[in-house]
Amino acid sequence: MPKTSIKITSEKLNLQQCYDFVSDDGCGGISAFIGTVRNDTKGKEVLRLDFSTYKPMALKEMGKIAQLALEKFDIVKIAIHHAEGMLQVGEIPVIITASAKHRKAAFDACQFAIDTLKETVPIWKKEYFSDGEVWVNAHP
Repeated sequence: MPKTSIKITSEKLNLQQCYDFVSDDGCGGISAFIGTVRNDTKGKEVLRLDFSTYKPMALKEMGKIAQLALEKFDIVKIAIHHAEGMLQVGEIPVIITASAKHRKAAFDACQFAIDTLKETVPIWKKEYFSDGEVWVNAHP
């Protein structure tokens, strides 16, 4: 039975799929982090974002993050799914879910996973504004 679900897709991300993957009768807590496209960056109106990946390396790095989370925190399963392509304001570029016997491990694993993903995974975003666009790395 796999303990990790790693995915990069141009299809709409599915929270229920991530929840179902980590769901386990032995777990008392499931934590989820859902990243959404917000409507502004540093006071500038964001119209949409375009996410690009170096997919083979991104999937490998996301798998490493999931394995580290399993080792570092007392979790049972973890899902890390990221979107690629054009996303509108309000849409979801990333979902991370983790299950654990106790809630703290699930919370901590999700925070570790998103923070590490933003630091190490080759995913870039292009922000589109009303007055132009700019490529940025996927850091907040």
